Amino acid sequence: MADKQIAIKVTGVGKIFQPQSSSRTIKEAFISIGRRISGKRKLNHHLGEYEAFNDISFDVNKGDFFGIVGRNGSGKSTLLKILAGVYTPTKGSVQINGKLTPFIELGVGFNPELSGRDNVFLNGALLGFSRKQMLSMYNDIVAFAELYDFMDTKLKNYSSGMQVRLAFSIAIRAKSDILLIDEVLAVGDAAFQQKCFEYFRNLKENGQTVVLVSHDRSVIEQYCNRAVLIDDKNVVAIGKPSQIFDKYAEIVRVQIESDNSTETKKVKRSKRWGTGD
Repeated sequence: MADKQIAIKVTGVGKIFQPQSSSRTIKEAFISIGRRISGKRKLNHHLGEYEAFNDISFDVNKGDFFGIVGRNGSGKSTLLKILAGVYTPTKGSVQINGKLTPFIELGVGFNPELSGRDNVFLNGALLGFSRKQMLSMYNDIVAFAELYDFMDTKLKNYSSGMQVRLAFSIAIRAKSDILLIDEVLAVGDAAFQQKCFEYFRNLKENGQTVVLVSHDRSVIEQYCNRAVLIDDKNVVAIGKPSQIFDKYAEIVRVQIESDNSTETKKVKRSKRWGTGD
């Protein structure tokens, strides 16, 4: 497939988090500099470094509804933030072809001391809309969020679900080539989730490019045409959502059996009187 048909190209991406500490010794500083000069990058757990993932590569084609699947701690959200430009990869590259809008941390930029109404215009400005544009969209935003009676209430008095509904209703007004969505349906009642599902259906019908992180097999299988499974810091498989979730289920099963086996051994050892030798 020609590169012009690729919306996102991820090549050999790895991410290592380092502690933000100013108390490093001179020796530690020289060791760090030496690693960078030599090109040899090894984890130093003594210094608190953490490797989110090691070597991630995949393509998202234009028009794909692309799912990212993996166990908790596998780096899904970190990967999404790298795609959004929030994080810089330690190695590898990410190529984005088109305008991108992340639905990662809904409500970022909200002011709890301002009313819901004021926050609509504040958040809209952060998304690049003029006040005139926000005025034309205001009624639709409030209707989608179903917060008619609360728009003059300070945001700090909103429940978390109300804040997400308002943030999501504003965010979907953004016109982008690519959308990044991270478990936004985890908060909200059944009625609001149904609206989100309808919004997903419209995106799919219109050929919108979407990258979706979710643990929900039914959501991934219903909307995504392709998915990637990440585990143990690497890409395990890329393909049809049903196949990806079958592999995911197998990984979870093996982990559960391993955990149960470890726990059984601990119980058996605890009944012994000796040292266990």
